[in-house]
Amino acid sequence: MAASGADGQLRGQGLHGFYRSGIRVLARMELRLGGIEPLPLQGALTSTAEARFVGAVRIPGDPDPDPALTVERLRHADGVETITVRNAGGRPAHLPLEIALGTDLGLLADTAAGRRLADLPGQVQSAGLRWARPGHSATVAARPSPHAVLAGAGVLRWDLELQPGARWSVELRAEIESSVPTAFRPPAGRAQGVPLPWSEPAVRCDDSRVELLVPRSLDALGGLLLADADRPTDLYVASGVPWRFGLTAAEALWAARLLLPLGTRLAAGTLRSLARRQHHGAGSTGLGGPATRTTSGTASTVSAPAAFAAPGAAGGSAAGQDPWARPEGLLPGGLRHGGPELPPSCTATEATLLFVTLLAEAWRWGLPEQEVAELLPAAERALAALRANVSDDSGAFPAEGPSSSVTDFVTDLGRSAEERAARPLPARCEVQAQAYRAALHGAELLDAFGRPGGAEWRVWAAGLRERFREQFWIDDLSGGRPAAALAGPGRPVPAVAASFVHLLDLGLSSDGAYHEGLLDREQTRALAQRLAAPEFDCGWGLRTLSTRSPRFNPLGHRSGAVRVHETALAVAGLSEAGFERESGALLEGLLDASTHFEGRLPEMYAGEQRVSGCPPVPHPAACRPAAVSAAAAVHLVLTLAGVRPDVPAGRVVVRPASTAPLGELELTGLRVAGEPFSVRVSRIGVAVVEEAPSALQLGAR
Repeated sequence: MAASGADGQLRGQGLHGFYRSGIRVLARMELRLGGIEPLPLQGALTSTAEARFVGAVRIPGDPDPDPALTVERLRHADGVETITVRNAGGRPAHLPLEIALGTDLGLLADTAAGRRLADLPGQVQSAGLRWARPGHSATVAARPSPHAVLAGAGVLRWDLELQPGARWSVELRAEIESSVPTAFRPPAGRAQGVPLPWSEPAVRCDDSRVELLVPRSLDALGGLLLADADRPTDLYVASGVPWRFGLTAAEALWAARLLLPLGTRLAAGTLRSLARRQHHGAGSTGLGGPATRTTSGTASTVSAPAAFAAPGAAGGSAAGQDPWARPEGLLPGGLRHGGPELPPSCTATEATLLFVTLLAEAWRWGLPEQEVAELLPAAERALAALRANVSDDSGAFPAEGPSSSVTDFVTDLGRSAEERAARPLPARCEVQAQAYRAALHGAELLDAFGRPGGAEWRVWAAGLRERFREQFWIDDLSGGRPAAALAGPGRPVPAVAASFVHLLDLGLSSDGAYHEGLLDREQTRALAQRLAAPEFDCGWGLRTLSTRSPRFNPLGHRSGAVRVHETALAVAGLSEAGFERESGALLEGLLDASTHFEGRLPEMYAGEQRVSGCPPVPHPAACRPAAVSAAAAVHLVLTLAGVRPDVPAGRVVVRPASTAPLGELELTGLRVAGEPFSVRVSRIGVAVVEEAPSALQLGAR
């Protein structure tokens, strides 16, 4: 990774520098030509992995007001930079090029916390400089070699003589070596020759914003791809840059799910990688590998007790308990900030439930049955973790129908029954939606592959739906709303949050249909009206918390910022529920925001009210790129075509948005059953399938 300002200079401030494996290889790389910093003219990403910076320098004493010299810097995230100086003037240029270098070899985690060590003393090497501290050393080599190396100042110098029309280039390469032994095999990038795990669609649309957003979002995801160390052909996406460049189970699953219209290879690689990390008891193995107790972190490997830590539990377990005494089937996940009105939540719950949903939906999109069957035991273990959370001491499910106990709802899957009883946590609205969907998807998989338990899960899901509609709904003068959580019997948490959008994410089912939701039709209508109101829709997307809350903060992660992922789920869910006007307004805001971010949407940005002439305000701590926001941006466009496959039943249904909010939309190069699928949606919302697998029957709903 490389980070700098728009002028291209690495000044050692903030995040500036080249990084590898969470270590800052180079913190400073400041260029001067004739003792003058180039006047910055342009700085832009040409891809997720490359940037181009252009500056100009006037030759001292030149009477011409136009700058004669231009300096172009082509920077690659792997630590290579090519600097080219051109003389476009009419006089020869004789002047020195100096590049001042320095590094602290600091950890990215320390940089994030604002800690900056002093630069290390440099040592001359054959073609550049070297720095070292215990365990690590870094080098910068130049080609051609510098004419002089000033080790004390960390300066490489060349004496240039450029005739009119001439150019001169130098390549700098920053590298790091480590002598610290490690017992873990870190993930690597996608190996040469391994294809992308998704198709690269061609998008033609009346709305030019879309033609910029989709390819740049896929480019961002390509830069986040990692290969599993245990099976390098299994690819998944890292969570985001710069703070979470590693495997975060929930976000990797979300990204793979949102990209299913482009094929199932990313889903398969992600599911297999996480199945190998699933908790399934001492001595057990999962999916052909040893039980794995690590998960990749930003700057170092995070131990499993931390990854499975329950909210409020020091070190991941209560005193005297085995920190690995967690339900079988749990996936790794750390704590996530819950906003100002709820405690932190453990993402292990979200990941474990989403595992089942992704497997079921990938099967509908055409993941081969053999691969589904290999992953089914991991899905059954995930369902077992859910059952352990909602069953009584005998292992039985709670009684059907309404109940007055909050324990009849799903809380944190990583906590034992004893922990839940000793320290009750709120039952969150979005967790009920995810558990309900996982139960129905799990039932479909169990039935299709001849496993027992499908009927029992359907009965439990129906009971949860009934209990939810009675206990989670708050009636008010605006038509009512869901509770953000239940803190106890009859104690709804009244926060009004964008997490409600998960109630609209129903999950793909058979014959191109979606499951029935936890809300009834009138409750869904009230929620749609609430989400479309100014308290949520800031004009750039959906705020995470209503402006009516006294704790609203437009830059708060969960208290007012716009999160791209949640806005995309709202657009898709509202459109599917028939509220296309409300969906279209959110879509328009998000697309407008994407133009201000040059088609590369960050993880989140400020939820300030949109004002004419003012762009959306970036969030200082947002990852960019971020896997889920990039995948959500692609999903935002693809979902408008309404492609809903059921490959096991040999059927695909196409139901586009009737209002055609983007005008005419043509998508070529989607994948259904592993084969090309193309669809065109007219300006009046009529879909024409132009390419499809011959074995699938086409239909519309």
